[in-house]
Amino acid sequence: MPVFDHPEFDHHQHVAFGSDETSGLRAIIAIHDTRRGPALGGLRIFPYASDADALTDVLRLSRGMTYKSALADLPLGGGKAVIIADPSRDKTPELLRAMGRFVDSLGGRYITAEDSGSSESDMRIIHETTPHVSGLGRRPGDSGDPSPFTARGVFCALNSAVRHGLGRQDLDGLRVAIQGVGHVGAHLARQLHEAGARLVLSDVNRQPLVNLAEELGAETLDPGAIFDADVDVFAPCALGAVLDAGVIDRLKAKVVCGAANNQLATADMADRLQARGILYAPDYVANAGGVIEIAWRQRRQASRDAVMRHIEGIGDTLDEIFARSRSTGTNPAAIADQLARERLDV
Repeated sequence: MPVFDHPEFDHHQHVAFGSDETSGLRAIIAIHDTRRGPALGGLRIFPYASDADALTDVLRLSRGMTYKSALADLPLGGGKAVIIADPSRDKTPELLRAMGRFVDSLGGRYITAEDSGSSESDMRIIHETTPHVSGLGRRPGDSGDPSPFTARGVFCALNSAVRHGLGRQDLDGLRVAIQGVGHVGAHLARQLHEAGARLVLSDVNRQPLVNLAEELGAETLDPGAIFDADVDVFAPCALGAVLDAGVIDRLKAKVVCGAANNQLATADMADRLQARGILYAPDYVANAGGVIEIAWRQRRQASRDAVMRHIEGIGDTLDEIFARSRSTGTNPAAIADQLARERLDV
């Protein structure tokens, strides 16, 4: 499995492969860049179809974490970890402890946290074998779940995108389609509902979807039909690579802003969105609220007000990206990458 010639390899500083026969662990950790600080990134547990698919995902995600931290002005680098497993069937305490030992072998250059397929309780088990874990509650009963903060950041990002893409100053009556209403998507849906938006929801898990729709008075669609929804904004909040050519051509929304990582199937999809007159909020900018909260959690005297002010700055960052995009004609994703590299090179 080639690494250096891989299309997603971007001068990553360290790519490590971990295995533990007893627990069945098969994992990859990618450290993209540590110039701003240790590489922070979540642990994704997913039944990848192949080792190559897992490598592609971890390389893309780790680079996104570097850029996310840079644009959020955090003293952190970018990394990511994946375990090739079905979290509903294969996740055991032994597997998680083995993952902790793997993380620990990198000596603190990589700090793990929860992500798709992993939870705060999983992080507590991993913490038994390594101190290099973040996103844990400080006190008993205190949740370290970053999803409410991620959702808040996406909400701020969506406000910016709606101003620039639709010329609207508020969300009252705005129609928003949310793909995926797990932890982050559900928090986002509630915030949008409170702001007066009308929601169309989809999720592969039917019962939580129905419950949330009843709570918020929202419409529901099957997962395959959400791309055709007659809405103003499409918010991808499930897994990545959803925005391919076929999906983009089906979208009726004029703004795309969501919480999912790596929303673009390929980099050139950003140009395709722009050609269709759809304003895209780069995912790693919009979804930075969780990592901002985790970074503040590591400070002894972090206040909630300070955290929320930092998260609200996501809207200011996107204002700059959209303004640059409009003045240069370059798509927002390319502008975000350029701005992130500028901050890394300072």
